Amino acid sequence: MAPWMASGLIYASSLALLAGSITLLYISTRTFNFAVASMATIGFYVTYTGVTLYGGLPYRYYPIVLVIGAIVGVICYYTLNKHLLRRQAAEITLMMSTLGYDLVLLSFIQMYADYLTNAYRLFPRRVTMNLFDFELFGERAATFILPVIAVAFLMALHFFLNRTKFGVAMRATIENPVLASASGINSDRVYLVSWIISGSMAGLGGSFMSMAMTGTPVMGMFTIPLMFAGAILGGLGSIYGGILGGFVIGMTEYAGVYLLSKQFGAWVLGYRMGIPLFIMAATLIIFPRGLSGIPLLKLLGSLVGKRGVKA
Repeated sequence: MAPWMASGLIYASSLALLAGSITLLYISTRTFNFAVASMATIGFYVTYTGVTLYGGLPYRYYPIVLVIGAIVGVICYYTLNKHLLRRQAAEITLMMSTLGYDLVLLSFIQMYADYLTNAYRLFPRRVTMNLFDFELFGERAATFILPVIAVAFLMALHFFLNRTKFGVAMRATIENPVLASASGINSDRVYLVSWIISGSMAGLGGSFMSMAMTGTPVMGMFTIPLMFAGAILGGLGSIYGGILGGFVIGMTEYAGVYLLSKQFGAWVLGYRMGIPLFIMAATLIIFPRGLSGIPLLKLLGSLVGKRGVKA
């Protein structure tokens, strides 16, 4: 497998989870969660701490990442989001509150990095997590394991939303909060679960991302434009569209950098973030509702019709 494709699969898997996290929280609480940046970084540092202090492979610490990510999400909900939602705060207010929360988390991350340096003589400010990985079929194991974990997580989420009583209630609240509340559905509980799932997805996505790029205290801040690009590309009204958008953004960045640098030289690397953003802009010009708004059946029908005419 080509190196860019191997790294791209890891990176795209992480962005799929992160973009899905943003989309889920937006459609359930109307909140654009800027704190997803630091939540992702926390997921990376939980994995790094486990590997360096207790040993083993990074994958064994992913359940802990999910729990810590959920806790971080719950704290944000109870301290900020719950009270603002009850007051029917505007979307811009909800968004800015998560930005403030993100800055608080970033401060704790910086302090924790200093603690690891002073107490354990580690170097946590520039970490290459793939050094802790092993080989599988001649490639880094993360190339195969992380996409599988991401798909398994998303299948479990799909089952929860469509096959469980609370999941159906959650979907009802997302689609029509007023009607759901009138039907006796506890909206506060739905919002809380949304933050739990979103926080878990963000933490796991950040842990994945550190396997594809250098882990730093500002890793999440550096990549948050691409997280939102994936959510927007997929269509903010569909969690599945957001997940697909994140995956597309991740793969196009690596594929675009590889192809353009091969054609024009290494200077293209400095503009790598512009490649997926250009793809996003071009797609939205054609399909303003994002990938989830593409009328696939209509397009397939028109293609089949044209082939029938030619025949």
